[in-house]
Amino acid sequence: MTNREKEILQWIEENPLISQNELAEKANITRSSVAVHISNLIKKGKIIGKGYIIKKNDFITVIGGANVDIAGIPNDILKENDSNPGEIKFSLGGVGRNIAENLARLNQDINLITILGDDLHGIDIKKQCKELNINISNSLIVPNGKTSTYLFVLDETKDMKVAISAMDIFDKLTVDFIINKLDIINKSSICILDTNPPQDTIEYIANNCTVPLFVDCVSTKKAKKIENILSKIHTLKPNKLEAEFLSNIKIKNDDDLEKCANFFIEKGIKQVFISLGKDGVFYSNGIEKGKLNTLSKKVVNSTGAGDAFMAGIAYGYTNGESIKDACLYGLSASAITLSCENTINENLTIENLITLKEEYTL
Repeated sequence: MTNREKEILQWIEENPLISQNELAEKANITRSSVAVHISNLIKKGKIIGKGYIIKKNDFITVIGGANVDIAGIPNDILKENDSNPGEIKFSLGGVGRNIAENLARLNQDINLITILGDDLHGIDIKKQCKELNINISNSLIVPNGKTSTYLFVLDETKDMKVAISAMDIFDKLTVDFIINKLDIINKSSICILDTNPPQDTIEYIANNCTVPLFVDCVSTKKAKKIENILSKIHTLKPNKLEAEFLSNIKIKNDDDLEKCANFFIEKGIKQVFISLGKDGVFYSNGIEKGKLNTLSKKVVNSTGAGDAFMAGIAYGYTNGESIKDACLYGLSASAITLSCENTINENLTIENLITLKEEYTL
């Protein structure tokens, strides 16, 4: 779809009874031009028949964090309690935003629901979302608000050593705000949720979302927010520590991994992917299960690999792949991300994703 077609489709989704004259006024174009765009949307299968009946399941909704990342990278072995010569980098991040960008680079239509301040960082995020064709019209912009910031320090192996997140703005992503977004959420093929919003908002989304809900735990502290809604989650992606915390099962070997995965399946979760860092991923849907090694040959920066993995498994699922193949897509996306200095690798494309997956399979 063109940007104009996406814009018109969004207005129709928000108000299926909107007239062509109203659309023309919103878009600042002629009514006849609107008619042409609507005709194209019908031909492309985005609108079905008369009355602007919207075809469902053409886009993915992502709800979660969007922030500015500030990375500290030492030139040599990281020395604690000391000043370390190195490099400081600024980039756009946030778990939800990262997942949305990765999926957009895989040519998926994305509806991102996040919260931003009206500061320079918020302006930067909005600008990049527009460039990537990520729809943020359903996001909340807070007047005089400060866009959340994530500060992290890597060690000499490029692994994260410590981080501080300033994300108080997410307290404003309330249930009252989400209630008005529920209709668009439930028109998605899937909804991906990170645990940055307040707990009551997360629980409201889980209890009212009618499409498959994918959840990224983000951290052990924030994973506590989903303890009461495990039965509402379709797909869960915890790392080892988060899985141990939620299940109260210590993971020491592969048998423990399977036991932990079974805990989540018995709670009603349809798919679980337990990330093991450099040791790969254990996946299970209660029937098909297994452990796959990481595909990365060289780790330049580990930050963002988990977000890429979630994008990969979401891509696999929405394209009808098996849980194993979805996991391979996730590992492939992670490997591509791990190979670059940035949180998002601009070389993440469908072609590169499929090529790496096929190489692993062979």
